[in-house]
Amino acid sequence: MAGTEDLYLGFDLSTQQLKCAAVSSDLKLKHEAKVDFDADFGKKYGIEKGVLTNPSEGEVFAPTAMWLEAVDLVLQRMREQGLDFGKIKGLSGAGMQHGTVFWSKEAESLLSNLDAEKTLLEQLQTEKTSAFAHPHSPNWQDASTQIQCDKYDAILGDPETLAKVTGSKAHHRFSGPQIKRFRTKYPEHYENVSQISLVSSFLASLFLGKVAPIDISDVTGMNLWDINKGQWHNTLLELAAGSKDGAADLKQKLGHVPEDGGENFGSISDYFVKRYGFPSDAKIIAFTGDNPATILALPLRSSDAMVSLGTSTTFLMSTSTYKPAGAYHFMNHPTTAGLYMFMLCYKNGGLAREQIRDQFNTSATHPANWDTFNDTALSTPLVSRKDKDDTMRLGLYFPRPEIVPNVRAGQWRYSYTPGTGEIKAIAADFLPDDARNIVESQMLSLRLRSFPLVQAETNTTTGVQLPPQPRRVYLVGGGSANNAIAKICGEVLGSHDGVYKLDIGGNACALGSAYKAIWGVERKQGQTFEDLIGSRWDEKQFTKRVADGYQKGTFEAYGEAVKGFEKMEQIVIGEVGEGKKQASGGVFMASDTDAGAAARSKRGEFI
Repeated sequence: MAGTEDLYLGFDLSTQQLKCAAVSSDLKLKHEAKVDFDADFGKKYGIEKGVLTNPSEGEVFAPTAMWLEAVDLVLQRMREQGLDFGKIKGLSGAGMQHGTVFWSKEAESLLSNLDAEKTLLEQLQTEKTSAFAHPHSPNWQDASTQIQCDKYDAILGDPETLAKVTGSKAHHRFSGPQIKRFRTKYPEHYENVSQISLVSSFLASLFLGKVAPIDISDVTGMNLWDINKGQWHNTLLELAAGSKDGAADLKQKLGHVPEDGGENFGSISDYFVKRYGFPSDAKIIAFTGDNPATILALPLRSSDAMVSLGTSTTFLMSTSTYKPAGAYHFMNHPTTAGLYMFMLCYKNGGLAREQIRDQFNTSATHPANWDTFNDTALSTPLVSRKDKDDTMRLGLYFPRPEIVPNVRAGQWRYSYTPGTGEIKAIAADFLPDDARNIVESQMLSLRLRSFPLVQAETNTTTGVQLPPQPRRVYLVGGGSANNAIAKICGEVLGSHDGVYKLDIGGNACALGSAYKAIWGVERKQGQTFEDLIGSRWDEKQFTKRVADGYQKGTFEAYGEAVKGFEKMEQIVIGEVGEGKKQASGGVFMASDTDAGAAARSKRGEFI
């Protein structure tokens, strides 16, 4: 291990904030600061929740000039926190996926000749000159590229083939469709583009003093990278650029992508040495996306899973198995060759659970609470099946339109008979059983889609071979504090070693980035991120075992429920998928934008 005084910086440039964390070589957090875009720059840039919008075209974007100001401001605040920049040995960072930054032909000259007496904004974005061919970067919430996405989904035959090649089907926010639209909407701006960055490599470029390469993990969120071949896909480049000649030019603009996620891009720019006192040999390690950085905040082993239980639901798994499909995302692992990052994103999570909880409200003097929800959930039999001959009660609960599966907002209930495979729509009215059924529904969806990635293992204590399941499940987000949810999660998903609550504060991306910097600078030949960081990571400090995982009989019963759940999803997709009308078996739920939800949000009751 390096000297105990050595420090590493990790950054997280998200939609609404820029965070910075200083971590010692032994992974202890020493300093942290943040810039809140609305609070610090809202009036100046006219933003709301970090972005500007053009609703008529579905555009959501952010001014790059604001990010320049944020970098100088967050470093100033780190200095006020007492950070000695002279102790910094390396930097890395995370940027929100999948924003695109367009550098002008003047960018390289401007980046390499920064004056430490002036701010980044004063030199990179002025009325006379600019490092950017376009002043804005599309945000991950942007929905302006449906026409382009349709063409991407069709170019290789169908969306599933595109997913096999790039790790994902076409998405509005991905860089390929975004670049295609930008080129046709702003042809003069595109003509002035010298290089194209993602938000992560944009941030790295500022510290490096020249345009930095795109990271090997973040590049797989573009619909342009052939994951199997490890190179840009010419047909997809041609689609974005409009011609074969244009594809060659676009490939040059995007640049070379190093295979090593811990590659040292070089020493920090003199601007930061002179202005803040960084050592001239502080190293810039490849910056990555925010989702890849999140899994680096915990040294996940292969088959470990991380479940984020917030207002939405996110499932992350580190896996050596590459089995892409249109319903989810596969990305290269940000540090470890041969591993992939499997990601599921759901719009519905805590809001759906809360809406069920609120239906337990019996009077104004005895409002609904989680105790009632939890007690009911734990006292309800598995999938409401009191006897083995009873049918299973399954449901879907979507206050918001969902993307996994792609259906409109609504609730649906079905009965399922495992022996015969018979499935029937039943009344969708609320029953107390919904407290358990909704948690089961969310976990069954995760199990259905992650099952191909897990393997059978032998119990190290008993020597008995266990069915395929995760090694461990780590819960994060507000819902991770709910013991009933944790228990049901373990029962449905299993996990050899149990279910754990992970508490690393609100700076997971910044911490993961700092850990990446440590690994990139201090690793020995052939030393993996998991080995180096895992040997220093204090699990007892950050994790707590909150529930059992695999339970013989229960896990297998939920395996039968998964079959019914998949059938139910297919029926609902056929009836109320995108562009279809509501059919039998369901009722629409109130939107999360209604007045009641707004009031609940103000009370801080979303989990």
